[in-house]
Amino acid sequence: MSETSPTIELTVGEAQKGERLDRFVADLVEDLSRSYARQLIEDGHIRINQRDARPSHQVQPGDVVTVVRPLAQPTDLVAQEIPLTVVYEDDDVVVVDKPAGMVVHPAPGHPNGTLVNALLARYPDIQISGDVRPGIVHRIDQDTSGLLVVARNDRAWRMLTEQQRERSMHKAYLAVVDGGFKEPDGLINLPIGRHPTDRKRQAVIQSGREARTRYRVLEALGSYTLIEATLETGRTHQIRVHFAHKSRPVLGDPLYGPRKPKATFGLTRQFLHAYRLGFALPSDGIWREFTSPLPPDLAAVLEKLRKAYAHDLTPVDIIPT
Repeated sequence: MSETSPTIELTVGEAQKGERLDRFVADLVEDLSRSYARQLIEDGHIRINQRDARPSHQVQPGDVVTVVRPLAQPTDLVAQEIPLTVVYEDDDVVVVDKPAGMVVHPAPGHPNGTLVNALLARYPDIQISGDVRPGIVHRIDQDTSGLLVVARNDRAWRMLTEQQRERSMHKAYLAVVDGGFKEPDGLINLPIGRHPTDRKRQAVIQSGREARTRYRVLEALGSYTLIEATLETGRTHQIRVHFAHKSRPVLGDPLYGPRKPKATFGLTRQFLHAYRLGFALPSDGIWREFTSPLPPDLAAVLEKLRKAYAHDLTPVDIIPT
């Protein structure tokens, strides 16, 4: 470990008697998640009374816990100067309005040009669990546009992922689907998992994980419908899978939609946009909501639909402009 690595000494009090070592450290050291604390204990960077210990070791009053935090290590991720639309930023989080076509994280076939590459260039001090990398809290498909939040440190990442786990983070999308609805709103509660024969797709299957999507009709557009879809869970392709399963695929969806759609209206991707995002800021716990207008390509398609079909509802005012 580096000689310049910061060292912290903690003394166990009566109130912490019997706590697991990893929990004790994570609770007291800012920007240190429990999983990272466990890793540091196993690597010998956290010791108790000058001795190595296990993450499950139960601390006792008077014990002295020494935490030596290694300096952030570089990763093989490359920082790239790529333009970003930043909606909000502070020392803990960044809210980005991602354009369609941008991949969130490098992967086979997409080694660079991703949101992560852009974030590393804009925020060179960003680090999670001792690595120089951004904390991706949730993802948006490559050809879906809109808002997502990224953590800049362990404390923020831990607090945001906890909001995700407790389903208190608000994520709402605008979508046009092929089909109509008898009811003005509803809930799709169907499990989603990997498609049994096609590894590129997800599917509604009994053995899948719980997936819940709430929706409400915003505008009837002939045989199409503009809806607001709110995620209660965050499964891969959740909105696209749920509405395709209900025989109302997202307009322009090349993976879950019909092979030969009856019309495209000039659309070159699925009509799906993450337009509203709300969460409690890690810095002060204050609830904030952010909105994103429909990008030009989707706005143009929506206008074509409005001109092509008589609609039953007045265009709603929730769509940010």
